[in-house]
Amino acid sequence: MPDLPPLTSETVWAILNEKIDDDTVNELVWHCLGYRYDAVAAKWNATEVASDWQEAYPEPPDFIESRPATVKLTRSIPQENKQLLKEQLGFKGYKIGEFGPRQTRRATAANWLLSYMKEKGLTK
Repeated sequence: MPDLPPLTSETVWAILNEKIDDDTVNELVWHCLGYRYDAVAAKWNATEVASDWQEAYPEPPDFIESRPATVKLTRSIPQENKQLLKEQLGFKGYKIGEFGPRQTRRATAANWLLSYMKEKGLTK
């Protein structure tokens, strides 16, 4: 797995503005969820992943392509953190006609990462 960008508001904006590719967005979320790739064994290790995620996804899901995985990600955001993109970053959403499921799923990943950052005390 390549070096991941730091968990910062700049990184979240880069996700929203599509300056970070889908694979890296997935890898950021996977890393925060606890998935680790074991290059020697050539497989994913999920021992650090919460049991509900391990059961549903023994290997990390593609959040950009999988609606069910994105729904689970959305549901895992605490209610008080659901609006962090708007409250913390001032993100007004995408314009009608300029977004589709892919952008919506990227925004979900971005909001989940902001929530993770808040829960872990990584925000200013």
